[in-house]
Amino acid sequence: MLNLATETDIERLRQAALLLEQENARLFHRLESLASELRDARGDEAQSLQLEIAHLKEQLASRTKALFGDSSERRPCAEHKIDERNEPRRGHGPRDQKALPIVEVVHQLDEPDRACPSCGGDLQPMAGQFEEANEIDVVERSFRIVRHKRQKYRCRCGAGIETALGPDKLVAGGRYSIDFAVEVAIAKFADHLPLERQVRQMAREGLDVDSSTLWEQTWRLSRHLLPTYEANHAHVLDADVIAVDETWWRLMKKGGSKRWWVGSVAREDAVSYRLLSSRSTDAARTVLDAYTGVAICDGYKVYDVLAREREGSDLILAHCWAHVRRKFVEAEPHYPEAGTMVDRIRQLYAIEAEAKRASPEDRLATLAALRAEQSKPVLAEIRTWLMTQRALPRSALGKAIAYTGGLWPGLVRFLADPKIPLDTNSVERALRGVAVGRKNHYGSRSERGTRTAALFYSLIESAKLCRVEPRAYLREATLRAVRNAGTVTLARDFKSPEA
Repeated sequence: MLNLATETDIERLRQAALLLEQENARLFHRLESLASELRDARGDEAQSLQLEIAHLKEQLASRTKALFGDSSERRPCAEHKIDERNEPRRGHGPRDQKALPIVEVVHQLDEPDRACPSCGGDLQPMAGQFEEANEIDVVERSFRIVRHKRQKYRCRCGAGIETALGPDKLVAGGRYSIDFAVEVAIAKFADHLPLERQVRQMAREGLDVDSSTLWEQTWRLSRHLLPTYEANHAHVLDADVIAVDETWWRLMKKGGSKRWWVGSVAREDAVSYRLLSSRSTDAARTVLDAYTGVAICDGYKVYDVLAREREGSDLILAHCWAHVRRKFVEAEPHYPEAGTMVDRIRQLYAIEAEAKRASPEDRLATLAALRAEQSKPVLAEIRTWLMTQRALPRSALGKAIAYTGGLWPGLVRFLADPKIPLDTNSVERALRGVAVGRKNHYGSRSERGTRTAALFYSLIESAKLCRVEPRAYLREATLRAVRNAGTVTLARDFKSPEA
């Protein structure tokens, strides 16, 4: 049976679909009316009606896509067509599993099979001769109770008594180990497993525990890692160039849920998240703090407001070409001329890709030269194209042109500094973990939960950027913090004890 929440969702979807169908019918009627007027119109009036009809067709297509279509920014490109004459791609073959230990198992013949099939004599082992084959096996995770027996000592005088130290703990007298808490945190914030799902997995493996206990362990772990989280945020804001973006997050409380926001700032080796109750200027101020440098962002207005407030404080905004491209890709199905803009933007990215062929030491100098020689003329062509287009301001093409023109100073800022990237793709990639977690466990149940989520996502995603194994990083950072309160270990500085 469907529960009440599911039935409510289905009813809402049905009502939304009916409203979209009604809107489509209205647009069709309006389209027929304009087509009739166009037949009798002349000159400028006819041109205006054609633009209006194109806009209506665009609206109809977008409504239909909302009902039946999928979402993608991919576009057909002749350069990427598959040559059907080529042979089909083969599989990648066995992967070289260098990280796995090798356990050798020797298989021997049973006694009845050790007789020679020709003469009946005994078969003898051939020294060092085997037929070998590798097989990947799995070792089941297991839980255990470790009984720590702390030896007591005393002096013959009877006055001096000492007890051996026990293991490091998240909290004095705690029942669960640091490794257990790290395991739970990694499962939830790196592998996106809700706590209830972890409870069921652990039950199959012999451990009887509830989700409130698992939550308590992650929260206690986060308290020790809080200084590291703040140091990681400061490290990001210490960069000359950062990328800024945000996505939504759900805070679930009794009586309903509320949309919160994840503000994100990223540099090449770290990312930091702040979970905030709004998407306001105050929220942007919290995320960026007193940052001075270049912040590359999309066209969200709060960043402009913040930059104007802090005029003279060296907060400089650069803007994202990927967001510009996205708007023209959306317009292209209805306005083919938008494809010209997409092709020009592709040229900008091709120039950036060419610079990557240079050695790391020469890359910035090469990129600066290529941008001055090749990117600048492409930008001039784009500017000319934007100024010669005619479109309804409320159409997809009109909105894309207005968006690009409004951000133009920030869009060309990359010419002045080779360290400024063309887009915010780095921070958008870093937000994927948050988006997947949001989909799997829906959000947080308390404000304390949002802060804990922001902390773990920041440290785990930063570890990934530094190519550090997140579990080993969280474990070692926690141990150092427990043994010496306030100790911080950034992912970029992490060295595994086993290394």
